[in-house]
Amino acid sequence: MTQELLDQALVEEATKKSGLIWVRGISVPAPSGPDDEVPAQALWHVWHDGAACLVGDGPGEQPLPGLIDGGDAVVTVRSKDKGGRLVSWSGTVVELAEHTPAWEAAVAELKGKRLNAPDGEAMTERWARECRVLRLEPTGATAELPQGSLAERPLPTPATTRRPVPAALPRLLLKKRKRR
Repeated sequence: MTQELLDQALVEEATKKSGLIWVRGISVPAPSGPDDEVPAQALWHVWHDGAACLVGDGPGEQPLPGLIDGGDAVVTVRSKDKGGRLVSWSGTVVELAEHTPAWEAAVAELKGKRLNAPDGEAMTERWARECRVLRLEPTGATAELPQGSLAERPLPTPATTRRPVPAALPRLLLKKRKRR
């Protein structure tokens, strides 16, 4: 019993303090095959009322792949200071119906943490129309942290990085002004 309470406290404190969690959704088993696993994805969240709350799957919001209502998820929490893995826990995905008391409470918390929203105060109505608000409720099971770096190749994207700095640019920037 004591170990369960310590695990619960660790999950809650670590997840509360971390602004970013890694979530791997495990979809409900298909009748014709085994469970499908989706790779872990970094997601911003807030801890509210005993669960990690997320918003996404809408224009301008984070994608929530593999997170379906009633499904399971594995959450790995990182340290906000050092970025290392602190704890990994299992949870159940609960999709909140819009404008219910639970949805309103979760959205009020999420709204305070959402950075650079394109529509400011109108974002909650956009979330109700176009997005999903989820709760990841811990099941009480913590997992052993994986060993190694878990580094993987980035997914293909149309985004590009900057090109190399032109060779003449440093000379132009550091050129001293001539005195008259």
